[in-house]
Amino acid sequence: MKTYLEIKVPISYDASWFAELRKALKDIPVHWQNGYYHITMAFLDETRNLPEVEAIMHKYLDNANAVSITFDKLDVFSTWSSLLIVHLKATRIPEAFQSLVKDIRNEIVLTNSIIQSDFRLHVTLGRISNPVADIKDIGFLIDEIDFSPLTLTLNEVEYREFRGKSIYSNTLK
Repeated sequence: MKTYLEIKVPISYDASWFAELRKALKDIPVHWQNGYYHITMAFLDETRNLPEVEAIMHKYLDNANAVSITFDKLDVFSTWSSLLIVHLKATRIPEAFQSLVKDIRNEIVLTNSIIQSDFRLHVTLGRISNPVADIKDIGFLIDEIDFSPLTLTLNEVEYREFRGKSIYSNTLK
């Protein structure tokens, strides 16, 4: 079973910088995310020993503190499958958050579950599956957006099945 551990990011599709981004990329076939913005802390391509994995969530997240992260850049990257991801980026990840993610991921691996990829802190805003422009050209358009750093407090965590039910959710303190 595929599962995700995500922390929700409270941004608005109607934010002025987001509207400006969509306008700048209007000629690019972007599938915009509209709602449920999040940071994927771990995507388990194969979840084994689900009760053990769920116990890890309780161990690390039941008493965890909310985290404030400053997102300071709009950017684009390419995945291994040539999908382009337009995203919000934080160039400085708080050490406590980075440590929490690392500890959870390291412990999940001990359950023989398979985590699909390394952790890359980003908030997906849109996906481009058939790029009509080079990633550098898209990056240039994105760099033209007037984006001021945005500090958000993240406090909602959810561990769920891929496109399915929630297994664990919590509001951080």
